[in-house]
Amino acid sequence: MLVDSHCHLDQLDLSARDGGLDGVIADALAKGVQQILSVAVDLNSSKTLPELMGNYANVYTSVGVHPLHKDSSSVASVEELVALAGMPGVVAIGETGLDNFYSANTIEWQRQSFINHLKASQQCGKPLIIHTRDAVDETIALLREYRSPAAGVMHCFTESLDMAKAALDLGFYISFSGIITFKSAVDLRAVAAEIPAERILVETDSPWLAPVPHRGLKNEPQYVVEVAQCLAEIRGIDVDELAKITTQNFQRLFKLPAV
Repeated sequence: MLVDSHCHLDQLDLSARDGGLDGVIADALAKGVQQILSVAVDLNSSKTLPELMGNYANVYTSVGVHPLHKDSSSVASVEELVALAGMPGVVAIGETGLDNFYSANTIEWQRQSFINHLKASQQCGKPLIIHTRDAVDETIALLREYRSPAAGVMHCFTESLDMAKAALDLGFYISFSGIITFKSAVDLRAVAAEIPAERILVETDSPWLAPVPHRGLKNEPQYVVEVAQCLAEIRGIDVDELAKITTQNFQRLFKLPAV
């Protein structure tokens, strides 16, 4: 059994997909992917995902505004995020964080948005889903300043072992995507080998970042199998053991039942 700890099912182009979203979920189940977390990127998806995913057993959602999805001068309030987090099937706050690589010009808005998400996690007790790029020091500083007992996950991790250790010290999990299968990801694979087993997760971040050998295709939750196989090889363990570890970690972090 596997889980896809981070994807965006509402972002998939299903116009030419056999079976539509039903087909995506069915193909994932056929590969042994029995739990999926579909992550919100803005207020609209935060409001619509719970209803959309409510049709599927063992598909969960989050609420939050991605740092690259600024659609107004205002930020989502703490109260709004906490209220949304109370909807059925919502297990996390995010994705949120800081991105100086793609959108340094919105960093002030990102910072306030991030702080509100951190405060929302403190209030509602649900873990955070963190996106960070070219913002290592400030991301860690804010996580420390507004530390949430629920902690969370550094999703699609591509940073250094030092940053991973700082996040681990704050109780966070480290999630690896299909990037670890890329030929160029030598340093990242070295980091993945060092993360404590009880803190690792796997994800697709679909519809982006399809792993080898699916490069060039639209990513789907079923391809988390290849991510798990690569991570198991990196860590020198059987893929079934890796699947068991990451599934238990996912269920522990997001307080979900075994299936």
